[in-house]
Amino acid sequence: MAIPLVVGVDGSEASLEAVDWAAAEAALHEVRLHLLHAAVGEREASDVISAAAERARRSAPAVRLSSEVSHEDAALALVGRGRNAHALVLGDRGLGDLPEMLLGSVSLAVAARADCPVVVVRGTAEHRDARFGSVVVGVEDGESSGTAVDYAVREAHLRRCRLVAVHAWSAPSGAFTTPQAPSWQLEAHRRPPAQVLDDALRRPAERYRDATVSRRLIEEPARPALLEAASTADLLVVGTRRRLGHPGLQLGLINHALLHHAPCPVAVVPQM
Repeated sequence: MAIPLVVGVDGSEASLEAVDWAAAEAALHEVRLHLLHAAVGEREASDVISAAAERARRSAPAVRLSSEVSHEDAALALVGRGRNAHALVLGDRGLGDLPEMLLGSVSLAVAARADCPVVVVRGTAEHRDARFGSVVVGVEDGESSGTAVDYAVREAHLRRCRLVAVHAWSAPSGAFTTPQAPSWQLEAHRRPPAQVLDDALRRPAERYRDATVSRRLIEEPARPALLEAASTADLLVVGTRRRLGHPGLQLGLINHALLHHAPCPVAVVPQM
């Protein structure tokens, strides 16, 4: 049996919006949608699951549904199910989060620890309904972007939309550049930016030869570059590497910022 797409539900409007997104994603990938609710009371849990299932059926009537109530901590339950999931989908805030919080504690904890892609459904309903026809992926100079690029190309292929691959870089503070010595050369560990993108896209492009890919090389910090690209995107995809000698992932400051501020859903894809 194919592994399911798992969505965390807690009765909040943000989690129901995540159900809408996850139902459409499950239909796209032709996988089962599994509703997971972590709760103490059985009566409350039944109501939450019923509301989420009704929402999923309205969004994607043909999608197969299953559900589960866990009495574990919500983040632990989701991370556990993520070991055998197509992806985990979460709202940006839950019922217990303070109104001023930009990202809920459970969503952040799961994104930092899961073994599968985690999608945090951010942005307004108006943005998500606009359907811009592009998936944006951030490409780093290193190995952490490989699985993320594969994921992003597949998502763009299934959506029949454009993939926008963004590689942003910046010269060290105070650096002096000339046409003969471009800024990327001042960082000894960096390869030419165009080569970074070419190398990252070579393997997935061979698999999806009909993919429409736009390459963006941007000489500015990655955070504003990716937030700008996400302003006209249906999905923003970023990679993350595993911590050496420690459990969990190394989200980093850029991914933290994107999870808090992106105007569209964000997929965090761990390096495999």
